[in-house]
Amino acid sequence: MVTSPAIPSRPALDPRLVAWLPPVGVAALVVVNAWSGVMPGVGFWDTGEFQAVLPVLGTAHPTGYPTYVILGFIANLLLAPIGEPAFRINVLSLIAVAVAAGATVALVRRLTGSTIVAIATGFGLASTPLVWVNATRADPHPIHLAFVALLLLTLVGWEQARRASTDDTRRADRLLLLAAVLFGLAAGNHSLTLLLVPPIGLYVLAVEPGIWRRWRFALACLGAVAATLVVVYLELPLRGGLVPALTAPLVYAKPATWDGFWYIALAEQFRGSLADPFANLGQKVDTLVGLASAQLGLVALAIPPAFIVAARRAPRYTLLTGLALLITVLFNAAYTNADIQRYYLGPVLFVWTWLGILAAELADPVGLLVAEGVARARRIRLGDRDLGLAQAAIALVLGVGLLLPAIGDLDARRRAADRSNDRGAQTWLAEVLRMIPQNAVLVSWWSTSTPLWYAQKVQGMRSDIFVVDDRTMLDLDLGRAPDVINRYLGEGRPVYAIRLSGRDTDELLAQFLMTKVASAGSTAVWQVLGRLTAAR
Repeated sequence: MVTSPAIPSRPALDPRLVAWLPPVGVAALVVVNAWSGVMPGVGFWDTGEFQAVLPVLGTAHPTGYPTYVILGFIANLLLAPIGEPAFRINVLSLIAVAVAAGATVALVRRLTGSTIVAIATGFGLASTPLVWVNATRADPHPIHLAFVALLLLTLVGWEQARRASTDDTRRADRLLLLAAVLFGLAAGNHSLTLLLVPPIGLYVLAVEPGIWRRWRFALACLGAVAATLVVVYLELPLRGGLVPALTAPLVYAKPATWDGFWYIALAEQFRGSLADPFANLGQKVDTLVGLASAQLGLVALAIPPAFIVAARRAPRYTLLTGLALLITVLFNAAYTNADIQRYYLGPVLFVWTWLGILAAELADPVGLLVAEGVARARRIRLGDRDLGLAQAAIALVLGVGLLLPAIGDLDARRRAADRSNDRGAQTWLAEVLRMIPQNAVLVSWWSTSTPLWYAQKVQGMRSDIFVVDDRTMLDLDLGRAPDVINRYLGEGRPVYAIRLSGRDTDELLAQFLMTKVASAGSTAVWQVLGRLTAAR
């Protein structure tokens, strides 16, 4: 008897690998899609500061952003083959948005069970104009978005693990501990994370009302948050001069002292920036509605029903994100000292997850109606496979519907987020460094100081120039800009000034004989020739 050779069976794919494919695939496509728009080099303002501080593991302006600084230092090392340090720190923002998009895919899939809808929400988040434009330059807010997405994913995973096993809570407990660590890292990156304390506290109590009875575990979670914060915030004093051998080449203020540390960590510099959130309420509501419309297009109309459906399908999650959105919006309405739009990245994430829940909730009944209609038309019995295909098809249609505003506006969004030609700071820096003589003193201000620091501290260029910033004047007790100029003119050193147009520049022009030698406006470089009284 002749038997046919056995056909080897194909090895089954690891379910864990299959589960990772959609989030990782979306994250990879986000990077590919936005890569061409990443800012190529150094910038002005805070962008230049972070590009200078992160590669040298220095200390940044309040609140110090130690998590961002540490991540940036590591990223600068790992991304060394792709370009200069400034570009690598810009790419870190894109990677963070990609991580946020991937985490959103995993989160919505956990909340809805629909991979198709989850993929759509991940792409939707990354293609939202506000998210996209923050993915192309150095800034801690994309890192904040990534941490919030990972934190929500971990908390929802904890809730589901608790429901799955009431007898053995070890896996669920590990997830809550992980969430505590993520919260600590997120708070070390940006203090906006602190706005999540009340929502997370209520969420934990809603999922496990009796957690207070497990006081040792509750304390362990709080301890994990505190320990993580301590570890990351040690970066400030250690690199700020507490240990001389570890002192960074670029340090903001005096974080190695007790008062200096708290000045930075508690953002004392920005005290007084909060106002009444309900002042001009009508105008603020109009601004918020306009922002939602600009970011989501017609899909913004679905936000209220999406919230209602999410509250019914995932009440605890909606409590968490709804309260977090409300608190963030109120804070943004009261804060007056920042580019506030970046502070809405968290709410944009919350809204996209609600939209995903709405789409998934509609896919099942609509898919059932479609499948039943097809079965009746074909006079066949409705099977599980047919129903599954119909529901998947409707989920795909709804997912595409969520993305229609982005698809229709893709080129405009790409152009708005494109910083590939943003070489203004690079061009200005090359011009200034070329014309400043040896051993000169350059009295600068924040926006222009940061690229100068990058050139000196990261690229090792023109260390002979003494860049005196308003922060330097304060830390070294040098007085004000006129005092600095008088001091170094008296020492016979070449003195140049770059000050804000208007009052700051006019103050110097009233006291010194100066001639403009480069650029214009608030980036103009003035050569100080002498005191006006002496010239007369």
